[in-house]
Amino acid sequence: MSDPSAVPPPEGPGRTRQGLVYRAGVLGHRPTVPTDAAELERRAQAAMSPRAWAYVAGSAGEGATARANRAAFDRHRIVPRMLPGRATRDLSTELLGRRLPAPVLLAPVGAAGLVHRDSDTEIGAAAAQLGLPYIISNQGCSPMEDVAAAMGSGPRWFQLYWSKDELLVDSLLARAEASGAEAVVVTLDTTMLGWRPQDLNLGSLPFSQGIGIAQYTSDPRFQQVVAERVAAKQEQKGASDDVKVTLGALRSLLSISREHPGDLRSNLRSPTPRAAVETFLDIYSNPGLTWEQLATLRDRTSLPFLVKGVIHPDDARRAVEVGASGIVVSNHGGRQVDGAIASLDALPAVRAAVGPELPLVLDSGVRTGSDVVKAIALGADAVAIGRPYVYGLALAGRDGVRDVLSNIVAELDLTMGLSGVGSVSELGPELLAAAP
Repeated sequence: MSDPSAVPPPEGPGRTRQGLVYRAGVLGHRPTVPTDAAELERRAQAAMSPRAWAYVAGSAGEGATARANRAAFDRHRIVPRMLPGRATRDLSTELLGRRLPAPVLLAPVGAAGLVHRDSDTEIGAAAAQLGLPYIISNQGCSPMEDVAAAMGSGPRWFQLYWSKDELLVDSLLARAEASGAEAVVVTLDTTMLGWRPQDLNLGSLPFSQGIGIAQYTSDPRFQQVVAERVAAKQEQKGASDDVKVTLGALRSLLSISREHPGDLRSNLRSPTPRAAVETFLDIYSNPGLTWEQLATLRDRTSLPFLVKGVIHPDDARRAVEVGASGIVVSNHGGRQVDGAIASLDALPAVRAAVGPELPLVLDSGVRTGSDVVKAIALGADAVAIGRPYVYGLALAGRDGVRDVLSNIVAELDLTMGLSGVGSVSELGPELLAAAP
């Protein structure tokens, strides 16, 4: 007979989350943030502007890669095992020396200010509440220092787009270290923007409106480059801007001036905000980046660095050779190359190429807790969530981000428990079968 005085084990995040929702339901309350991915997406689209939806939900070309990302998860089926005799699960995992409560990170999403004001600080604060790492976007709408302040002691990494200006690269790296970042994630697959019809059909690039360039306008090296550009233009006698005054141009000027640091009225009269946008568009990413340049990171920062966008095993091996401490297996959510291999399909070959010890994060297409189970079973150490938490941001701000991530972690816990798995470390390919 069991001891009636014994303290019952904790329920775990799955049953705890269910309990919160069902108890609220007794009082007639339904979740503001839907608990299934399809309804979450539908409601987010209704809440977002057409420009925001095109940028966040859009993909490259005809969307074949984005569809492949989801189809890859559907091709793998979980084969549950019964009665393991364990009432709770251990969802924790170690990544780059830090123990995380769950194998889930928040991927960097640029220009999230299209969706919600103060987007990056709200996202960071929600991540910190859950103890999950947030990869601060290089294309964010708040300086990394502000995001770090909002996160407190919460774990954070920093995404780096390699600029054409090497001094700017060094400045961003130094700021990331000073802001408490624990790693740098170098995005390799976006040295130029892919063909994105949803944005193109609207003529909408958020960065040209000053949205998503806060890491740059807050950077002393970038400010120096902008000042030099302004001075050079002022020295050109009789030079004109050749800008046709239209309602759209005025709206763009207002957006650029609003997003730029400082007083709105002063910014409207100053040439600096517009010069900042022009400078960003000229230098933000380097299409000529090489493996040799990437290798210089070993001497330019004390932080470990991971590479994001690797889906070929030979590139994975090369990344290890130049000093990468991990790889984010990603096709950029299907936003760069139409018809590319799904990230999940690329994962096993990348794992085989780098061996069992190198940290691998699976990014692109992850929507649910069962997706997390499949990704880890196929060789990932953790996953990165992107669009779903932005949808939560659109619906309920910081709370929406937190709820989306909490739901995914809850489903992860329940899926493991119902599949007879007691810990993340036990997840392996033997749990999966190919779909008929």
